[in-house]
Amino acid sequence: MKNSLAIAKVVVLEMYRRKDFYVLLALTVLITGLMGSVTFFDDPKIGRYLKEICLGLIWLSSLFIAIATMARQLPAERESRTIFPLMAKPVSRGQVLFGKFLGCWFASCVALLVFYIFFGFVAASREHQWPVGNYLQAWSLHCMMLAVVIALTLLGSLLMSSVAGNATMIVVITVGILLVGRHLHKVGLRAGELPGTLLTGLYYLIPHLELFDVRDLIIHNWPLIGWPIWGIAVIYGLVYAALLLFASWLVFRKKAF
Repeated sequence: MKNSLAIAKVVVLEMYRRKDFYVLLALTVLITGLMGSVTFFDDPKIGRYLKEICLGLIWLSSLFIAIATMARQLPAERESRTIFPLMAKPVSRGQVLFGKFLGCWFASCVALLVFYIFFGFVAASREHQWPVGNYLQAWSLHCMMLAVVIALTLLGSLLMSSVAGNATMIVVITVGILLVGRHLHKVGLRAGELPGTLLTGLYYLIPHLELFDVRDLIIHNWPLIGWPIWGIAVIYGLVYAALLLFASWLVFRKKAF
């Protein structure tokens, strides 16, 4: 665990030395600030639309940060040949993978927290309330979603040599799951026997990332999700991330550099 934490620390420092996070943070702050300053923000309907747009921007920014950061970790190590001295140390391949995952996940969640705090500050300045519980549940479940996406990106980086190709594939998969994942079994019921079986099987196989999208808690100021249900969602995300990490370890342990 100590070795994994050391690797994670390096990943975190590397991420915050790059400009990606700061550019996205500046854009998010600018757009959110401009939207929060418009005079019709007090209108309930328009206010909800603006909050939805800003939260959508936060989701896109967090996905870009997480996928881009994780996709280049192992390929960068191979290109710079730093993977060889790393593997020569008393560090197992499993510890390397877990350290890379942990560092990327931690850094992404911290960046996400900054986004949510700024957005919450702007919204509270207009609505004169800050439902902290809603923001906490939305942020934590968002982090669980990122854990699954980051683990999937790590697996993809072991199966594909191209950073751009892997990142593009993960973006397509993630967006596809978020948009149509919940409807696959319905389509499967209307399709033929073989396509229907395949779609139903795919429905139960994929991680349902849409379950972690609880932006409506903030947009509409809905009551909190029951904490037992929240806990089940957290466990669901952790289990899927663990399974993807295990699959990555199976691939990585036999990979020659």
